[in-house]
Amino acid sequence: MTGDEEFEAVVGSVRERIDPGEDEREQMRAATASLHERAEEAIADLPVEADTIQVGSTARGTWISGDRDIDLFVRFPADLARERLESYGLEVGHAVLPDGHEEFAEHPYVTGEFDGFDVDLVPCYKLDSATDIQSAVDRTPFHTEYLDARLDDDLAGEIRLFKQFLKGIGAYGSDLRTEGFSGYLTELLVLEYGSFRDTIEAASEWNPQVRFDPEDHAETKFDDPLVVVDPTDPKRNVAAVLSAENFARLQHYARELLESPTEELFFPDPPESLSGAEVREHVQRRGTTPVAVRFDAPDIVEDQLYPQLFKSLAGVQDELDRRGFDTLRAVALADETAVLFVELEVAERPNVERHEGPPVNVRQHAEGFYGKYEQEDESYGPFIDGDRYVVERDREFSSASEFLESDAILQVGLGVRVEDALEAEYEVLVGEEVGELSSEFGVELARYFDPRP
Repeated sequence: MTGDEEFEAVVGSVRERIDPGEDEREQMRAATASLHERAEEAIADLPVEADTIQVGSTARGTWISGDRDIDLFVRFPADLARERLESYGLEVGHAVLPDGHEEFAEHPYVTGEFDGFDVDLVPCYKLDSATDIQSAVDRTPFHTEYLDARLDDDLAGEIRLFKQFLKGIGAYGSDLRTEGFSGYLTELLVLEYGSFRDTIEAASEWNPQVRFDPEDHAETKFDDPLVVVDPTDPKRNVAAVLSAENFARLQHYARELLESPTEELFFPDPPESLSGAEVREHVQRRGTTPVAVRFDAPDIVEDQLYPQLFKSLAGVQDELDRRGFDTLRAVALADETAVLFVELEVAERPNVERHEGPPVNVRQHAEGFYGKYEQEDESYGPFIDGDRYVVERDREFSSASEFLESDAILQVGLGVRVEDALEAEYEVLVGEEVGELSSEFGVELARYFDPRP
């Protein structure tokens, strides 16, 4: 079998697994029709006019078999006060989904289950142009209208392949935890290249910055590795959330798929969870000192939680590096608890540290430095090394755990809700003690100790 034949055989097999069957499509159509009807009945009781529109992949036919998500937007007049939009939107949402609950993105909406489907019922403004948006969700109907006019069944099938490939390699999703490819971005890319294979072949050769402007809008500068100018809003890069890591990840696996086609790239087996003993074996083998700051995960949505965790992890990591503990790698984990996990090359430092002063010839500053440390009995020096005063003074923290267990951790750049959680209570695990994390994060630790592209 040639390489092309092998590629097509794999892709054909994947299609059979991801293309929704007619029964599944009919269930989706029936559920969507019922939701529209219920929403219109609720809208009729409001003192304002409104309409409904289905958006997202199920509206555009690019959803993968097994996906059970229906996104229904209720569009209100552009001059309606924001408070009224939110109030009326929730009223309609609860009427359509009486057992649903409220969640909050840029504004509140109702989410729940209907006939086996997960439904989001979201209020937005009905506008003439996406450039007039009053909230981020206002542009979503324009995305659906734009793609509806350009996608056919064949292109929808090509998009499903690309989505499943991105899911398989862990690069699908524009949430702030994943920082990957959104559904809309995948659709625009396949629309640009014309097929899944052409998209993969192009991605394997990408050289940042890669830029597309489907509607030839006026030049707008973006600094991202991939730029896809939103055809409905020229000031927006659809790929703005995409991380450099996921850009590179797509390139790596695109090359691998073209060289050695396999379904495993589309449907990888999840790693087996590590036990505490297995985690401790990795720690012993590596000879490093992992440290973990564990605390109750703040009760906020993931798109608020993970940016705060990433900021906090960077703050802790930077401070550990500054204090000479040399971080090797770090990761943030979250479930019921949250963890800032940092693996250190150096766990302990001497009790003293070198502190250089100004050159002796800079008289005012040099005399100030000398005078300050001359009076300290605990310091060694001041003495002259080269042309500078130098002192060897007591190190504030001789071990990483001392720093992490002190109030000094609250002085690094933490996310607000993470700082609140640490002020309430946290624990520090050091070395083989991190094996305790396996009961909650065994799969994540398996990925950590067996890193892949």
